[in-house]
Amino acid sequence: MKDILVVGKLKEGAFEKFMGFMQSDEGMAERKKVADVTKTIASVSPDKSTVMFKIVVHDMAALHSFMDGSNPVSKPVFDEVMAGYEIYELAKV
Repeated sequence: MKDILVVGKLKEGAFEKFMGFMQSDEGMAERKKVADVTKTIASVSPDKSTVMFKIVVHDMAALHSFMDGSNPVSKPVFDEVMAGYEIYELAKV
């Protein structure tokens, strides 16, 4: 298990569609393949153009697939809403 921070840049006006997918049964099922969703901490910028998720990942390959468009479930939504993303591995100090 790794602590990871994902920062996503959303296309203009895409926040509601993005969050709708992330909270849907389909989105939750895919997220559970990647991380422990009960430990997820989420944040959004005031203008809703950037989202941040601190997640506890148990499958890094699945995380990359979920984000990069190679996951067939997330690809259609992410193609429509994501402008870009960055993934950071966190370390306790």
